[in-house]
Amino acid sequence: MAKTVSLPSELVVAGFHALSEPLRIKVVELLRENELCVCDLCDALDVAQSKLSFHLKALKDANLVRARQEGRWIYYSLNLPQFVVLEQYLSEFRRYSPMLPARPCADQD
Repeated sequence: MAKTVSLPSELVVAGFHALSEPLRIKVVELLRENELCVCDLCDALDVAQSKLSFHLKALKDANLVRARQEGRWIYYSLNLPQFVVLEQYLSEFRRYSPMLPARPCADQD
């Protein structure tokens, strides 16, 4: 009998795809501690708003960031529940292999 394979949801696929771009990882890192407006992200990353908007859309489409408009500014923050979904997906792989033993730090003798 053939084994059926459960494919990840579209949001899981979109999440990992969105995180495959280095600039998007930098955006996520910047948003880790604070909500930021597009202008602050552009300044911190030294990129044009048009380029950043493309990447923010990919993160938003993957449900990894939330956007909130205040006046003429759009503020972005992480959508942490979606990161939990990605983490849970990856954690399923732990049951297929034994946990590796802890390795001593290189600093220790």
